[in-house]
Amino acid sequence: MGVRATSAGVPRVLHLDTLVRLRHSLRTPSGAEALRRLTVPEGMRAPLGCDAVAMPARFGPLLMSRLPRVGCVYADDSQWWWLVPSDSDVSLEWPSPTHYATGAVVPGPSTLPLPDLIHKPDSTLPYTPPIPLYLALCRVTGTAPVWSKVVRA
Repeated sequence: MGVRATSAGVPRVLHLDTLVRLRHSLRTPSGAEALRRLTVPEGMRAPLGCDAVAMPARFGPLLMSRLPRVGCVYADDSQWWWLVPSDSDVSLEWPSPTHYATGAVVPGPSTLPLPDLIHKPDSTLPYTPPIPLYLALCRVTGTAPVWSKVVRA
């Protein structure tokens, strides 16, 4: 936890989740790239916020069959994008060649189209559970899971 003074000079305690969110907001692209954000389909809600995990398209079909539950999945010619709750990278080191996208922001110029929605779950939540996704990704990439990443705010 951190302590920060308010405008009245009274110390205000910042909790770890607040500090992590502040760190993520510093990494979220701005400008034209901010317009390339994956959106939650109509009729669904994302009470935990949304981040995305991108991986080469060749891994997508392998993962679909390994996961007990799959949320919203988007794809283009080269990558598949899986919606996960915000902060699903806390204490996890997502294996290479994946890309963790805070705020579900897809990198690239705003002139490129967003990936297409290729899977929508039969629920109101868009999320793929991050731990099973992480473990399945580690398995298909031949990477040992890393559980001891230090959280820095």
